[in-house]
Amino acid sequence: MSQQPRSVRPHGGPYPRKPAVVGSGTFPACHAIMASMKKVFVSGCYDILHAGHVQFFTEARALGDHLTVSFASTEVLWSHKHRRSSLPDEHKKALLESMTVVDHVVVGNGKVLGLDFLDHFKAIRPDVLAVTSDDNYETEKRRLCEETGAEYRVLAKSPPQFEPISTTEIVRFIRAPSEAPLRIDFAGGWLDVPKHSREDGYVVNCAISPAVTLKEWPYERCSGLGGSGAWAMLNGSDGVAAELNLGVGWQDPAVIFETGLCVWRSGQRPSLELKRDGQMLAGRLAIFWTGKPHDTPGLTDTKRDYQLIHTASEIARDAVIKNDITLLGKAVQHSYRAQLDEGMAELPAVDGALARKYCGGGWGGYAAYLFEDPSARDAFLKNKNSSAVEPYLR
Repeated sequence: MSQQPRSVRPHGGPYPRKPAVVGSGTFPACHAIMASMKKVFVSGCYDILHAGHVQFFTEARALGDHLTVSFASTEVLWSHKHRRSSLPDEHKKALLESMTVVDHVVVGNGKVLGLDFLDHFKAIRPDVLAVTSDDNYETEKRRLCEETGAEYRVLAKSPPQFEPISTTEIVRFIRAPSEAPLRIDFAGGWLDVPKHSREDGYVVNCAISPAVTLKEWPYERCSGLGGSGAWAMLNGSDGVAAELNLGVGWQDPAVIFETGLCVWRSGQRPSLELKRDGQMLAGRLAIFWTGKPHDTPGLTDTKRDYQLIHTASEIARDAVIKNDITLLGKAVQHSYRAQLDEGMAELPAVDGALARKYCGGGWGGYAAYLFEDPSARDAFLKNKNSSAVEPYLR
């Protein structure tokens, strides 16, 4: 009879066949066999298994002869992480037990934060406790190893061929929308950049359709409509964090996620003060492609009139409160004046338009035109490079 193939360890020899479960009376020699083995122990949530977990288990198993994996129970996961488990404990246990590199699986039910596996650890008395480089409970685990004589070993977070990923990021990607709106800002742009935020300042913007998807993008790229924020959200990333990491403001992902016509308080992070459905803008909004891409990150520290921007934001906030499109047009005019004073090229004047401005601060991209009535907008749409947009409310 031919032998079953055996998995190969990363550093040479084959993995031994899985021994009997610890504590089983089936094999009298079980405890003696276990005593002679170099035992490795790992712990975590392992809520959604991914390639990083597989690599971590493989590297941990290579440190000894027997690997025990402990995962936090559903109760512990909720208590310590405030997160619902993706699988019932018995299903997660069976999944982990099916992995060739895993010899033994236990469920952590302890109450000590970061050490829910403590009872199992003391019973098994492993020789090595392996952790990832970003372990949040290093102090507690090092102390446990000192008390029990176990070796504390730090391993890489993820396989080198992959970008690091976490269960939280996977869940975020699963929950990512299939489509997203873009946005037009009317006033207060730059007051969402943390270092330029102002007390009592506002950012007034509106989510717009047509919406975009990862495959359908009916707009020019680098256009000033918040496309980078939408792209981050569609890919399951934290849009606000992604924009702030670029050195720009949070308004794009904030309104794209919230949708509607919104008034935000200026500050370090999004804080919504007021939201309307945007129907006062229906049939009255259009965008015009200037023919030149824009670059907001490269112009964050350009000299500009922040007091005028602040004044425009106050007027725009008042316009949303009063549902007054004429007053909103006045706010847009102030915003446009600040853009011209900064050095941006003048936009074409259009008959019947209440106001116009660049949609972004990057000296290009789309310009927004606000009309008092739909007929004036319809006439504008006959111009090349113009498109109708509508307020978007999810």
